[in-house]
Amino acid sequence: MLRFKILASVVPLLAAAVFARGEIGSVSHPCIALGETSVELTSLFWTAGVHVAFTDDLSRATVRVQITDNPDAADFAVVDDGLGSETDSCQTNPATRLVTIAAEPVDGGPVIYLSTDGPADYRIYVRSKTFSQREAAALIVGANGGHRPLPLQAASL
Repeated sequence: MLRFKILASVVPLLAAAVFARGEIGSVSHPCIALGETSVELTSLFWTAGVHVAFTDDLSRATVRVQITDNPDAADFAVVDDGLGSETDSCQTNPATRLVTIAAEPVDGGPVIYLSTDGPADYRIYVRSKTFSQREAAALIVGANGGHRPLPLQAASL
Protein backbone atom coordinates (compact mmCIF):
# COMPACT_ATOMS: atom_id res chain seq x y z
CA MET A 1 0.00 0.00 0.00
CA LEU A 2 2.89 2.32 0.80
CA ARG A 3 4.34 1.77 -2.68
CA PHE A 4 1.04 2.80 -4.25
CA LYS A 5 0.95 6.02 -2.16
CA ILE A 6 4.50 6.88 -3.19
CA LEU A 7 3.69 6.17 -6.83
CA ALA A 8 0.49 8.22 -6.60
CA SER A 9 2.42 11.19 -5.23
CA VAL A 10 5.31 10.96 -7.71
CA VAL A 11 3.25 10.72 -10.93
CA PRO A 12 1.73 14.24 -10.66
CA LEU A 13 5.17 15.67 -9.88
CA LEU A 14 6.68 13.99 -12.94
CA ALA A 15 3.84 15.26 -15.12
CA ALA A 16 4.32 18.80 -13.79
CA ALA A 17 8.07 18.62 -14.44
CA VAL A 18 7.55 17.48 -18.03
CA PHE A 19 4.97 20.21 -18.65
CA ALA A 20 7.16 22.90 -17.06
CA ARG A 21 10.17 21.81 -19.09
CA GLY A 22 8.17 22.07 -22.29
CA GLU A 23 6.64 25.46 -21.53
CA ILE A 24 8.97 27.43 -19.27
CA GLY A 25 12.26 26.25 -20.72
CA SER A 26 11.07 26.30 -24.31
CA VAL A 27 13.12 27.87 -27.03
CA SER A 28 11.90 29.51 -30.17
CA HIS A 29 10.48 27.01 -32.64
CA PRO A 30 10.48 27.45 -36.40
CA CYS A 31 7.40 29.38 -37.42
CA ILE A 32 5.93 30.98 -40.54
CA ALA A 33 3.30 33.70 -40.77
CA LEU A 34 0.48 33.29 -43.27
CA GLY A 35 -1.79 36.30 -43.29
CA GLU A 36 -3.65 36.42 -39.97
CA THR A 37 -2.51 32.95 -38.92
CA SER A 38 0.83 31.38 -38.20
CA VAL A 39 2.16 27.84 -38.36
CA GLU A 40 4.65 26.78 -35.71
CA LEU A 41 6.56 23.60 -35.00
CA THR A 42 6.13 22.34 -31.48
CA SER A 43 7.71 19.56 -29.49
CA LEU A 44 4.53 19.15 -27.43
CA PHE A 45 2.84 16.26 -29.21
CA TRP A 46 -0.55 16.55 -27.49
CA THR A 47 -1.04 20.23 -28.34
CA ALA A 48 -0.34 19.91 -32.07
CA GLY A 49 -3.23 19.91 -34.50
CA VAL A 50 -1.18 18.38 -37.31
CA HIS A 51 1.27 15.50 -36.86
CA VAL A 52 3.57 14.92 -39.83
CA ALA A 53 5.96 12.02 -40.32
CA PHE A 54 8.76 11.45 -42.82
CA THR A 55 9.58 8.41 -44.91
CA ASP A 56 12.36 7.31 -47.23
CA ASP A 57 9.90 5.04 -49.07
CA LEU A 58 8.02 6.89 -51.81
CA SER A 59 5.22 4.29 -51.79
CA ARG A 60 4.38 5.14 -48.13
CA ALA A 61 4.30 8.90 -48.73
CA THR A 62 1.10 10.92 -48.90
CA VAL A 63 2.88 14.20 -49.72
CA ARG A 64 6.03 14.68 -51.81
CA VAL A 65 8.30 17.65 -51.09
CA GLN A 66 11.19 18.48 -53.40
CA ILE A 67 14.25 20.43 -52.26
CA THR A 68 15.30 22.89 -54.98
CA ASP A 69 18.52 24.82 -55.53
CA ASN A 70 16.65 27.77 -57.02
CA PRO A 71 14.39 29.96 -54.85
CA ASP A 72 12.46 31.06 -57.96
CA ALA A 73 11.42 27.45 -58.60
CA ALA A 74 10.18 26.95 -55.03
CA ASP A 75 6.64 27.18 -53.67
CA PHE A 76 8.13 28.01 -50.27
CA ALA A 77 11.52 29.58 -49.59
CA VAL A 78 13.26 30.11 -46.26
CA VAL A 79 16.25 32.44 -46.29
CA ASP A 80 17.26 33.92 -42.96
CA ASP A 81 21.01 34.34 -43.26
CA GLY A 82 20.76 38.14 -43.19
CA LEU A 83 22.03 40.40 -40.43
CA GLY A 84 18.64 41.14 -38.91
CA SER A 85 15.92 38.73 -37.89
CA GLU A 86 12.25 39.39 -37.49
CA THR A 87 11.67 37.85 -34.08
CA ASP A 88 8.09 39.08 -33.80
CA SER A 89 7.02 38.18 -37.33
CA CYS A 90 5.26 35.10 -36.01
CA GLN A 91 3.29 35.93 -32.89
CA THR A 92 1.40 33.11 -31.18
CA ASN A 93 -2.34 33.74 -31.28
CA PRO A 94 -5.53 31.67 -31.20
CA ALA A 95 -5.25 31.10 -34.96
CA THR A 96 -1.76 29.56 -34.65
CA ARG A 97 -1.62 26.08 -36.16
CA LEU A 98 0.76 23.84 -34.22
CA VAL A 99 2.62 21.12 -36.12
CA THR A 100 4.77 18.36 -34.68
CA ILE A 101 7.10 15.91 -36.37
CA ALA A 102 6.24 12.37 -35.31
CA ALA A 103 8.52 9.35 -35.58
CA GLU A 104 5.70 7.32 -37.18
CA PRO A 105 2.46 8.31 -38.98
CA VAL A 106 -0.32 9.33 -36.59
CA ASP A 107 -4.03 8.75 -37.28
CA GLY A 108 -3.82 9.12 -41.05
CA GLY A 109 -1.64 12.23 -40.80
CA PRO A 110 0.59 13.25 -43.68
CA VAL A 111 3.70 11.23 -44.45
CA ILE A 112 6.30 13.34 -46.25
CA TYR A 113 8.77 12.07 -48.82
CA LEU A 114 11.57 14.64 -48.96
CA SER A 115 13.98 14.47 -51.90
CA THR A 116 15.81 16.50 -54.51
CA ASP A 117 13.95 14.75 -57.34
CA GLY A 118 10.48 15.46 -58.68
CA PRO A 119 7.61 15.24 -59.25
CA ALA A 120 6.48 16.93 -56.07
CA ASP A 121 3.39 18.37 -54.41
CA TYR A 122 5.51 21.18 -52.93
CA ARG A 123 8.93 22.57 -53.78
CA ILE A 124 11.03 24.23 -51.07
CA TYR A 125 14.24 26.22 -50.99
CA VAL A 126 16.01 26.45 -47.63
CA ARG A 127 19.09 28.50 -46.75
CA SER A 128 18.76 29.05 -43.05
CA LYS A 129 20.60 29.11 -39.76
CA THR A 130 17.47 28.15 -37.84
CA PHE A 131 15.33 25.99 -40.17
CA SER A 132 16.29 22.53 -41.37
CA GLN A 133 14.91 21.20 -44.64
CA ARG A 134 12.73 18.75 -42.69
CA GLU A 135 11.33 21.55 -40.53
CA ALA A 136 10.55 23.68 -43.59
CA ALA A 137 8.81 20.71 -45.24
CA ALA A 138 6.80 20.04 -42.07
CA LEU A 139 5.73 23.69 -41.89
CA ILE A 140 4.58 23.94 -45.51
CA VAL A 141 2.65 20.66 -45.31
CA GLY A 142 1.24 21.63 -41.89
CA ALA A 143 0.19 25.05 -43.21
CA ASN A 144 -2.11 23.28 -45.63
CA GLY A 145 -3.50 21.05 -42.88
CA GLY A 146 -1.48 18.11 -44.10
CA HIS A 147 -3.20 17.92 -47.46
CA ARG A 148 -1.78 18.03 -50.93
CA PRO A 149 -2.34 21.29 -52.78
CA LEU A 150 -5.43 21.36 -54.94
CA PRO A 151 -4.63 20.84 -58.62
CA LEU A 152 -5.28 23.76 -60.92
CA GLN A 153 -8.52 23.32 -62.81
CA ALA A 154 -9.47 24.92 -66.07
CA ALA A 155 -12.16 27.56 -65.71
CA SER A 156 -15.44 26.70 -67.38
CA LEU A 157 -16.88 29.29 -69.74
